[in-house]
Amino acid sequence: MRRLTTIAALLLTVALAVTACGSKTPSSGAQPTKVIDVTISGSTTTPSGQTIDVAIGQRIELRVTADAPGEIHVHSSPTEQEFQYDKGSSTVEIKPIPAPGRTTVESHTLDKTLFILQAK
Repeated sequence: MRRLTTIAALLLTVALAVTACGSKTPSSGAQPTKVIDVTISGSTTTPSGQTIDVAIGQRIELRVTADAPGEIHVHSSPTEQEFQYDKGSSTVEIKPIPAPGRTTVESHTLDKTLFILQAK
């Protein structure tokens, strides 16, 4: 009987440890949100035309710091995305890229490519 109690206690401890670990780690294949800092000052932007790698389906967040309000356009398929940003700091969330390929992100206000997302 004592051996059975010890085995039961051990199994319960293992089950609790596995459950605790599972709640702290993302599910298999989950990617952390890709955060891209965008700075717009006059006609100067950072980034400026670079390619940025993202995983297929990864969440993407832009942290925009700008000296004037404007608009960002994401040439994504099947749906184009447009976002307004304010003077100062704004946060913009881009829908995840569903398939491999390149997606251009541009400032409509400046008529300039900010960066290209390369989904892999």
